Amino acid sequence: MEITRLKLKNWRNFRQLDVPLRDTTYILGPNASGKSNLLDVFRFLRDVSKTNGGGLQAAVEARGGITKVRCLHARRDPEVLIDVEVSAGGQDAVGGRGHDASKQGGDSVGTYRHGIDAEAPAWRYVLGFKPEGKGAQRLLISREEVWRGGACLFRRPDQRDEADPVLLTQTRLEQIATNADFRPLVEFFGSLTYLHLVPQLLRYAEQIGGRRLEDDPFGQGFLERISSTPEKTRNSRLAKISEALSLAVPQFNELRFLRDDAGRPHLEARYKHYRPHAGWQSEVHFSDGTLRLLALLWSFLEGNSLLLLEEPEISLNDAVVKEIPLIIQRLQRNRKLKRQIVISTHSEALLSNPGIDGRGVILLETGADGSKGRSLLADESQALQAGLSVAEVVLPKARPEPKRLEQLALW
Repeated sequence: MEITRLKLKNWRNFRQLDVPLRDTTYILGPNASGKSNLLDVFRFLRDVSKTNGGGLQAAVEARGGITKVRCLHARRDPEVLIDVEVSAGGQDAVGGRGHDASKQGGDSVGTYRHGIDAEAPAWRYVLGFKPEGKGAQRLLISREEVWRGGACLFRRPDQRDEADPVLLTQTRLEQIATNADFRPLVEFFGSLTYLHLVPQLLRYAEQIGGRRLEDDPFGQGFLERISSTPEKTRNSRLAKISEALSLAVPQFNELRFLRDDAGRPHLEARYKHYRPHAGWQSEVHFSDGTLRLLALLWSFLEGNSLLLLEEPEISLNDAVVKEIPLIIQRLQRNRKLKRQIVISTHSEALLSNPGIDGRGVILLETGADGSKGRSLLADESQALQAGLSVAEVVLPKARPEPKRLEQLALW
């Protein structure tokens, strides 16, 4: 399954947003334009979908409450709304390609349109919520809809909600008893992967201790994640990663998994050395770049769910970063089920790769009324077709104005 269109109202930086997504999407924009907040929409849907320890209330509270989630530019309309279209990704498409989604009816944020390449969405999920505005100031659902093909499975608030308003504190997405008819959508939202590995957290995980963030987004428990993978699958992935690291890391020769005497998992790498049995180093001694690249490659190989990558270029040599789009393309080619990947970046090296499809580029632009997002304009697409790269055509528009940067240098 793949998300083909995302529409937002009053979410974080975005007062309004309506953008298409592809199997690989690159999110570009200046600092504080909302790249991380855009990725967080998908993590939010994952958190809402959790039946154990999740749900709408917990997901909003984990982000600092409704005042932190709602766009500061939302003056009169307090509703936060998320509207996503999901294709079957060529698997069990409801209605098939070319199905007329215009018959679905109902209003939405912006105009309801087909997904990428005119494939009608197999699923559509709409979630709106806002404070009650009186009394206990509860956070209530103002709108929730699930569409399967051309049929609306339900639309809230409904008669049950009117009879018992407390029901509006929970989505049906998070309720096992009510989501049976759209369980594939729930499982899709709940299975996405986000890993923004911080090397120091991995190296000093034992010394730091304490409670890890749920889903371990920063890789403190990355070694346990590898350890919990079935041995045959783990060895196969590590063999592929070892081959890649030998091409990217000087003198790298071999990677292996093992446990110490206390049963704790570790990774060891052997480097070329004049002594044949010397040169083994544990993950504590890996460079930041090696750890980041290792985690990146593991994420590519792990599962078929939506994968979110936030600035994968950090700590990596530009020559390696430039190959990331090609690595993704090659891995996708070898998969029976393609994995959707959404990447936020402002790396010139990464975006200089000529293999990036301009149709998968989203540019965020800031303004006095919040951030907006758009696909490439006709002249930008033509420039890419003429042989220029995304780094040459689009990236300059995601940078601060040169005159303002000159003032920074004088500070």
